[in-house]
Amino acid sequence: MRTVAVVLAGGSGNRFGGRQPKQFQLLRGRSLLEHSVSAFDTAEGIDEVLVVAAAGVIEQVRDLLHGHRRLADVITGGETRTDSTSQAIAWLTGRARDAADAADWKVLFHDAARPLIDQKVISACIMALDSYAAVGVVVPTADTIVEIADGAFKRVLARSTLARCQTPQGFRLSVIRRAYDLAAADPAFAAMAATDDCGVVLRYLPEVQVGIVPGNERNMKITYAADLAVAEALLDFEEPHP
Repeated sequence: MRTVAVVLAGGSGNRFGGRQPKQFQLLRGRSLLEHSVSAFDTAEGIDEVLVVAAAGVIEQVRDLLHGHRRLADVITGGETRTDSTSQAIAWLTGRARDAADAADWKVLFHDAARPLIDQKVISACIMALDSYAAVGVVVPTADTIVEIADGAFKRVLARSTLARCQTPQGFRLSVIRRAYDLAAADPAFAAMAATDDCGVVLRYLPEVQVGIVPGNERNMKITYAADLAVAEALLDFEEPHP
């Protein structure tokens, strides 16, 4: 059985600002994309890494990632995150066409904007897919979360039942492919697209239980320029000092 990591790097990063997509921003002299791909390139249990990028930067990404031994391909993504996931599923389907165990392949989808993903979380996702057909990485919320409407509090939600989603999110190939097939057949999906892949499974395959993999605060998402300073501080904190 193969395990493929899909690094999604097709976003424009408008909230980050700057002249180039945020996945090309540097953290300790390497782009966020390189950090993310390298984590899976060196992870035990990962057979291949697929990168999904915007059409205009495909060659730039290939040059940037040259030398990563598990990099299988760099393909063009879509307008939205779910479009890019669909492109990845199509590539995986073609790759697995003649494999007897293709339906059971493990696939991890990871955002390139999370450059500090660690080996422990990657390994936990791979192992969890032995028990579940879909898994998501989550961390508890330290803040009280409220539902709002018309500019006012509607209700306070029970913090003990809430968590924040991270990536990777992992699936058996047959499950994520089926969920996206159903989404593609639903005219309402485009108007209410999910922001993550576990959400697609929950919406279209409610009988599939999505398992939980504990994440950590280190696995932060770089959204704004100031987040780079936080990531730098985390790396400084972890490095031994003389």
